Amino acid sequence: MRRPARVLVPVAVLAVTAYLAADVADVVPGVLTASAPAAAPVARPTPSDPARTPAEPALPALSDQAPRPAPAGLQARLRPLLKVRALGPSVSASVVDGATGATLLDVGGGSGRVPASATKLLTGAAVLSVVGGSTRLATSVVQGSSPEEVVLVGTGDMLLSTGASQPRAVVGRAGLSTLARQTATALRGRQQRVVVTFDDTAFTGGTTAPTWAAADLSLGLTGRVATLGLARDRARPGHPGAADPALSAATAFAAALRREGVEVAGTPARTTAPSRARVLGRVDSAPVADVLGVALSESDNALAEVMARLVARAVGRPATFQDAAIAVLDQVQRLGIDTGPARLVDGSGLGRGSVVPARVLTDVLRLAARDDHPQLRPLLEGLPVSGFSGTLADRFRKPPASAAAGWVRAKTGTLTGVNTLAGTTVDADGRLLLFAVMADRVPARGTVGARAAMDRIGAALTACGCR
Repeated sequence: MRRPARVLVPVAVLAVTAYLAADVADVVPGVLTASAPAAAPVARPTPSDPARTPAEPALPALSDQAPRPAPAGLQARLRPLLKVRALGPSVSASVVDGATGATLLDVGGGSGRVPASATKLLTGAAVLSVVGGSTRLATSVVQGSSPEEVVLVGTGDMLLSTGASQPRAVVGRAGLSTLARQTATALRGRQQRVVVTFDDTAFTGGTTAPTWAAADLSLGLTGRVATLGLARDRARPGHPGAADPALSAATAFAAALRREGVEVAGTPARTTAPSRARVLGRVDSAPVADVLGVALSESDNALAEVMARLVARAVGRPATFQDAAIAVLDQVQRLGIDTGPARLVDGSGLGRGSVVPARVLTDVLRLAARDDHPQLRPLLEGLPVSGFSGTLADRFRKPPASAAAGWVRAKTGTLTGVNTLAGTTVDADGRLLLFAVMADRVPARGTVGARAAMDRIGAALTACGCR
């Protein structure tokens, strides 16, 4: 059945505006692609900042006349695809009508499955609801306990640039050169020989989760989680992230101060900034909604863990891996979602031990699509686009899945023996559908085949005008 003209989304727009980074987890088969605390970050609108604009519409313009697929017809189309050998014997699926929330298909949708990176959908919903998408993360410099000490204080921005701030960027929005210039100006006529220290106490409990494997770090599948970090230090396949992201950022800041003519003695060391210390400079990250978009599109595990820690701090829990995971799940429940047997061990899905029902994933997506939860809409805006962006850039390229290129927006998830795809599509009649498919007993060395099977399921949903 031909699609109504009003629902077509130009793929060129998607290609130009979406994030284009590949997901480590879905590129490397068999591994996931991978002192008082500082005050919680708050939104601080600045008139000089440009208005935030989404990369592209999260939902195309839908026909108000589009009929809902018949559950029997949709099930007849999908059930054979869910039983293919490539997905293994433990598969669950949930398909929900976007307009009404009615269940169109449920195959073990209430049973817990390993979510892998689809965990980031829960983390995203939690941070958008309790922290807020417009919140920006401050990186500041304050006067230390002695006249010659200046303290670099982080609250979670791991996308700092070493140069000037870039007001229209997400990665590198806050620049250490800009911060150094502000600090040098504040020091002018006062103390021109300083010692740089840094305060990274906003997060606690270590920089790596106990459920992560050592290889996850050494292979560059994730970086360490810190309150300060340089964009250039982000982990990528074959290139591990910084061994100490906060120290690396502080060292770069000290170098920027020297370029501003300030004499810096020694090397940066950890400290805790004095309370109510005089602020010498401040730069802010891109809005949390945009940083979350990078974490979702690129499946960046460290950024997702930062989002989870922000949730923990916002609700008064310690900013540890364990407490952040608990805080995320609690917040999803507060949104009115029955999480059933769900259990999280981290906010990214990298660690083993998390289980989430497919129906919980579609419930989260349904809330994000509803008009009465506009604060969650960035969750859909950040999803990769089939055949064009993020972790789906190299997928949906071969028939029959290629027919759905540009239509499916979904979060991927891959661990050894695990493959997940959860997101949205628009069917042949112009109806918005929300779906989650989870397989956690994928045959050995079967990542590529499982991924292709998931793509065929997404394409079948997209082609469905099922009656």
